Amino acid sequence: MPTKSKESASPKAGGAPGTPGNPWTLSTPSGSSEFTAYRDETLDPPALVVQVGTTQLRYHLRCIDDLHSMLKAHGDWMLLGSADEQKPAADGTVEAWARSASNPVGGWYGLKKGLRGRFGMYVPPVLKVLKLAEVENNPTKNRMRAV
Repeated sequence: MPTKSKESASPKAGGAPGTPGNPWTLSTPSGSSEFTAYRDETLDPPALVVQVGTTQLRYHLRCIDDLHSMLKAHGDWMLLGSADEQKPAADGTVEAWARSASNPVGGWYGLKKGLRGRFGMYVPPVLKVLKLAEVENNPTKNRMRAV
């Protein structure tokens, strides 16, 4: 099914796509919500910044490369499994990997306590717009795989 996620259609004066002055406008895999995302290397630590309405989430910027590498090693589709920080992530999902002590950062990729979850909701569309992954766009049970 074609994705609803999209990069902003026209270049903005704010620079390259995916930067603070020209964020990507994306949709969640289920297509239920729109959000913006951009890379900000000036933050400490550098972050992937996701803006959902008035809520801002931040993930270690390296999550893009780390997730792509993990998916390539996995070699097949993987369920996204998005969940809030306060709820457990389903085993074997992208969300569970993003919280695991065995991932490259040794735990949460999310940087803001209380808002560290939903990795499986907001990061996969970024990999898709960067052409690093395929992401399904169904109402539920979405998966992704590296390209």
